[in-house]
Amino acid sequence: MYNKNGDSMKKSAGILVYKIENNKVYVFLSHPGGPYWHNKKTKCWSIPKGEQDEKEDILITAKREFKEETNLEIINELNYLGSKKVSNNKLVTIFYTKQDLDEKNTKSNYFELEWPPKSGIINKYPEMEESKWIELEEAKELIFENQLYFLEKLEEVL
Repeated sequence: MYNKNGDSMKKSAGILVYKIENNKVYVFLSHPGGPYWHNKKTKCWSIPKGEQDEKEDILITAKREFKEETNLEIINELNYLGSKKVSNNKLVTIFYTKQDLDEKNTKSNYFELEWPPKSGIINKYPEMEESKWIELEEAKELIFENQLYFLEKLEEVL
């Protein structure tokens, strides 16, 4: 797929997991790690997702990225929720499933970053510093603006 400039578009995939408790819908979201996101609390939570490797099946990408960012396995069947262009150069595809996950067992992979910038100090940070269940209405306030579409789509489906 190409963007309007003819450049190759990056593709990303993830899984929006939900559960229903006491007649309320909860979604499983992650908060990015690293110094930039550490003190930010709203409009910065994310559906666990990541970039598709070249020639990798999009469903495989979604499962791999969910595992890398949460350390949890999806065992239930995945359903296609939707795809959305979130920037000029990125298309995100999200699948959804109903599954109860133990948020206490989450653990993310790490990345290296020079911090503070131009300091020469390289630190390791978790890609996602926290993953947890959030009630759907609250999640709409916390999720990245460009992912709100997927929460609204899940609400339609349910």
